Amino acid sequence: MLRNSRPPIAWRYCGGQIKMWRAEAGVSREQLAAEANYDMETVKSMEQGRRRPTQRLLMVADQLCGAKGLLIAAEEYLQPERDLTREPEYLAAEAVAIAMHSFELVLIPGLLQTEEYVQALMSAHMPPLSEAEIEEGVAHRMRRQERLGEETVLFNFVIYEAALRTMVGGPAVVKGQLRRLLQTGEQRNVFIQVLPAGEGYFPGMEGAFRLLESPECEHFVFMEGHGTSSLDSESHRVSQMAKRFAMLRMQALSQEKSRRFIGELMEAL
Repeated sequence: MLRNSRPPIAWRYCGGQIKMWRAEAGVSREQLAAEANYDMETVKSMEQGRRRPTQRLLMVADQLCGAKGLLIAAEEYLQPERDLTREPEYLAAEAVAIAMHSFELVLIPGLLQTEEYVQALMSAHMPPLSEAEIEEGVAHRMRRQERLGEETVLFNFVIYEAALRTMVGGPAVVKGQLRRLLQTGEQRNVFIQVLPAGEGYFPGMEGAFRLLESPECEHFVFMEGHGTSSLDSESHRVSQMAKRFAMLRMQALSQEKSRRFIGELMEAL
């Protein structure tokens, strides 16, 4: 699993502000530590963002450095985020991306789903959604799929076999969904590969993910599950997931073999 080993950016930013205010006011770290009743190493850790700056340190630093409440005001931004989803940011990035590489483990990728498949997914949502929410959700996903028609945008999809066999909405819906995969895969900017089951361990067992490239050649990785999601641009983590996707593509069937595989599954329904 991809792990975020760096402290929250709010800790690092706030710690940096304490350090700058202290330097501007000519207050030493030793003075601040003594006034706040902390040892100097603890204050250093907070200033470097390795530990969350405490309310006590913020209040003492604000008074010593003459920050007039600006440091104290940072406290509310140091609390854990209540909204754990980064989906809005992801959707904004997806809307302008020039390339997307997607791995899906148990469901058909959203950009490839038929209207009936989306309807079945949202109708089974727990807690239940209202009819209006389902209708808007289906319409929104259909609008997102318009990007597939932009011939200069590259789409690579690797889909685990289990996703093709999951009976979302029943056999008729799944058969139509498999037909959609074959049709969309004929576009020259869309590449669909199947990762067959029975191959042993593969570097995608921990969950689905997507890699995006922006028009400015920035790279992002997006992951989600159970109401939470992450959007990361940190180069090491993006590189790590790009390597995983490259390995998944090598382990997957070729594009032509994938088409035959999907066709055989469709005919069996």
